Amino acid sequence: MPPAFPPAGADTTTRFFLTVQMAKHIEMPKLADTMTEGTVVKWRVKEGDQVATGDVVAEVETDKATMEMESFDDGIVHKLLVAAGQKVPCGTPIILLLGKNEQAPADGSLPAVAAKQAVAAAAGGAPASSGAATAVAHASGSRAATSTSGSRVKASPLARKIAAAQGVNLSTLRGSGPSGRIVARDVENAPVVTGSGPSVPVVPPVPAGIGDTVIPLSGMRRVIAERLLSSKTHLPHFYLTIEVDAAPLMKLRAEANSAAETSGGQKLTVNDFVLKAVVTAAQKVPQVNASFAGDSIIQYASVNLSVAVAVEEGLVTPVIRDAQKKSLREISEAVKDLATRARNKKLKPDEYVGGTITVSNLGAYGIEQFCAIINPPQALILAVGAIVKKPVVGPGDTIVVGQRVSITLSADHRVVDGAVGANYLGELKKLLESPALMLM
Repeated sequence: MPPAFPPAGADTTTRFFLTVQMAKHIEMPKLADTMTEGTVVKWRVKEGDQVATGDVVAEVETDKATMEMESFDDGIVHKLLVAAGQKVPCGTPIILLLGKNEQAPADGSLPAVAAKQAVAAAAGGAPASSGAATAVAHASGSRAATSTSGSRVKASPLARKIAAAQGVNLSTLRGSGPSGRIVARDVENAPVVTGSGPSVPVVPPVPAGIGDTVIPLSGMRRVIAERLLSSKTHLPHFYLTIEVDAAPLMKLRAEANSAAETSGGQKLTVNDFVLKAVVTAAQKVPQVNASFAGDSIIQYASVNLSVAVAVEEGLVTPVIRDAQKKSLREISEAVKDLATRARNKKLKPDEYVGGTITVSNLGAYGIEQFCAIINPPQALILAVGAIVKKPVVGPGDTIVVGQRVSITLSADHRVVDGAVGANYLGELKKLLESPALMLM
């Protein structure tokens, strides 16, 4: 059941709404493409409570954030079907809500549809969100593949046949078909693993002993592990690094912030200028703002800028949409708002999907240079280091103190060639060393 969000202008503190159908059961929603399960962190109601539209009934952890779940109908909580702390697949019934003067179902807990889905969930497969989807799955006549997390892998019968013949693990592939379904071309384009050499053994960690702490993977940490492992093993990364003279940037920033302090405006950070430059350079070299789609490359008209933000459980990448239409000041305000809400787990599901290019900045941590792993399905990520003072060759071959920042590009070589990446970095360097160009 898809979430219904409040209209524009309404309170949008990270809450999602679920419409309670006539069947009276509320299911664990699928709020993002990467979400296969959710955890009920805390119940905010108990059995027998009267619930009104808009009341918060639970706190649910997805793979990206913890959100407050509200009821979108009135009724009485007849039964909580999931214990607090329990992780269940998307589509699993979690609450049974009765209407006014409505009797409980004959079995006293679940309506018929919910009961069938609960049985499916208990059997280890993610329940289908609709009867039609279930029918299609059974009509295919083949066993559903599962990913490493136990969720179903959507694939066509032909794709499954080719995968079985070639020994391809479907759970490692990203589908290019409708709704992310794996089709034949995805299997045919999968990296070939030869058997010419010995297999690489999986070396288990040293077992935990006295005093050691075993930390279970959160949904977010699990997704990070799966996606980055897939990116690093399936995407042909290559890296290019440039060193930028940051002195002009620092001078302009100081002047802008001095004016802002006088007028009471918001100060700009170095990262704000970097983000604006990344977007502007992507417009000049649009080949980098793209994704690999099996038998084609999708080059995007809009630059949807993903910004890496460190949070307690790992990393999220909220997206500034249509960043090419925003001014430096608007980008600054957007990234500050997204970062704050990301750290407070207040992002809405649609705010961390759909990015086309990513920036990761570790300069604040004193890191001078690093290489980042591509954020799939994007083709490019930029790793920005700290601005450091160092001796450089000045006019007349004199040695002077300069301010330099290192920026490393990681690119998917299926989409971006070395010359294209070099041209992009050249445009980025030009903008950062003449930052007034970004204000025009």
